Parts: sequence; structure tokens; C-alpha cells
Amino acid sequence: MKLFICDFESKYFQRLIPDLPDEAKVISYDETIHHCIGCFGCWLKTPGSCIIRDNYGDMGEYLSRSEELIIISRCCYGGFSPFVKNILDRSISYVHPYFIIKNGEMHHRRRYKNIINIHVYFYGENITEKEKLTAQKLVKANSVNLDCNIGRVSFFQSIEEMEGQII
Repeated sequence: MKLFICDFESKYFQRLIPDLPDEAKVISYDETIHHCIGCFGCWLKTPGSCIIRDNYGDMGEYLSRSEELIIISRCCYGGFSPFVKNILDRSISYVHPYFIIKNGEMHHRRRYKNIINIHVYFYGENITEKEKLTAQKLVKANSVNLDCNIGRVSFFQSIEEMEGQII
């Protein structure tokens, strides 16, 4: 499955990717999302699923069924937009609370066996080179945390500029 996470409404997403595959799942900014409250219920009370029951509570499961994760986000000071950051926070159930050492660093152990290829498309006017470098480092760190492969990290001035560029 291809999992798309974008920080704008789905009606704009359809312009960007008009021929969406049937097995694709789109998480977009169509409704209010509750912030992760750091309760660790997704690890202890309902392993693999967020205890906040809204349309974003099954992010760990969505990731577990994904082969590709495509993130489309406004670049905010070299990071993801608040919406995308919140979605990623709510995805912590994808990994176990237990730790392992990877590349000399401590990280959470995998919960699922799938391998995800991650592609990130940042947009925004006047993204500086320093912000691009920070964003690339962030994507790399997230790929280590989620144990996935980085496919592409691209930068655009606007959403319209991305048309025809998304995998």
C-alpha cells in the first residue's frame, strides 16, 4: 500500500495526484486531529493502536501495511508542518517501546516486518539552504526511527509546482 500524508485538504490532493492507486491511503488535513498526549497507551493499553479514537488513531496499522510512505509538507524552519508532525507523533505505535542499538544509537525496536520506502516533498516560498539541510537531516533521522529507506527528498516553491512530480 502507498500511504500519503499531506498537510492540505484532500480536494487539493486530487489535483496533485489525479490517478490515485486503489490500494493507496491518503491522510490529509480534512478535520481536526487531537495531539498525542504522551500517555504511551499505544504501547501499554492498546498495543499498536492509539487510544485516542479519531480518524488518525490507526496510524501504526497504516504504516504496518505500507510499502511506500509519501509525505507532502510545508517546510517549517527545516521541519514538517504542525499537522504532519502531529501525524508522525500519533504513529509512534508503529514501533515497540523497547530499545535496541542501531549505528551506535538507541532506537525503538520494530513491531512490524514490512520495509517502507519514504519519499518527502517539502514546499514553501524562500526555503533557505540551511532549512533544506535541516529537513534532509530530519528525514534521515525519521527513517532510522521508523527503520525505512529514504527514496527522495525534494523541495518546491509551491504545491502547484509539485504537479506531475510526485511518485
